[in-house]
Amino acid sequence: MTSTVISREELREAIEAGTATVVDVLPRESYARQHLPGAINLSSAALAGPAGRDLLPDKASLVVTYCTNWGCTASESAASRLTGLGYTNVRRYRGGLQDWLDAGLPVERG
Repeated sequence: MTSTVISREELREAIEAGTATVVDVLPRESYARQHLPGAINLSSAALAGPAGRDLLPDKASLVVTYCTNWGCTASESAASRLTGLGYTNVRRYRGGLQDWLDAGLPVERG
């Protein structure tokens, strides 16, 4: 199953409006170096566990997954896993962190 893609502009607007939960599926070290504003860090495996249920309780809300760049498939795997868990509004940001940085958009650290 292929998840729905969200554009950089759509994602930026959703982040600014606070209407999306953004999930960084990269390793913790990468997340600590830099991540999209407001993103939470959950591996694909952790999505089905207690952390995923606690951080993503509303299965109807917009959830956006992302990883490194266009070639990274971790965001697609995570989106598929979320859909399989019953989440109904899952999208993935295919360009990932690299696309966000290339556009000069802000990131958070820590």
